[in-house]
Amino acid sequence: MKRLFLVRHCESTGQEAAAPLTAIGQSQAVRLADHLETMGVELLVSSPYTRAQQSIAPLAQRLGLPVEIDSRLAERVLSAEPLEHWREAIRQTFEELDLAWPGGESSRTAMARGRAAVDALLTRPAGVMVGVTHGNLMTLILRSFVTPFGFEAWQRLSNLDVYCLEVAARRVQVTRTWGPSAG
Repeated sequence: MKRLFLVRHCESTGQEAAAPLTAIGQSQAVRLADHLETMGVELLVSSPYTRAQQSIAPLAQRLGLPVEIDSRLAERVLSAEPLEHWREAIRQTFEELDLAWPGGESSRTAMARGRAAVDALLTRPAGVMVGVTHGNLMTLILRSFVTPFGFEAWQRLSNLDVYCLEVAARRVQVTRTWGPSAG
């Protein structure tokens, strides 16, 4: 069996790629390390965004593991220009998977990119891995395994959030291990 902990980064100062974690986000990163430290993690992979790398840094330091960067885990670009009603725009992309706003990426394209990153991780020899990504892409990745994940699931995500994908005999079980409804 393989386990992949898919992590939505901790609280950050903004949406741009270089946005760092807030003070709350830095505390969350330490709590994330507490949460995952005893899970037998062998491989750490992150989005190239600063907030994602900073979210996993305390765990990497504790475990003495390097953090590999995978650009396929970068957040989905909704549009090249800010959208006034961006929440509605996101909702529409979950309903119409091929809808792409000008300069943006469709849900189907982003889902395929994120799923390719996850599938590549699952072929690695490590048994327990952590992949750090972003809310919109994480929801789309989860949707590729469990169809009901959509706009409402995206809205329920927290900064920080963690889902575990357990893979055995080509079956995948998805469990939330962090966030308001985690058991």
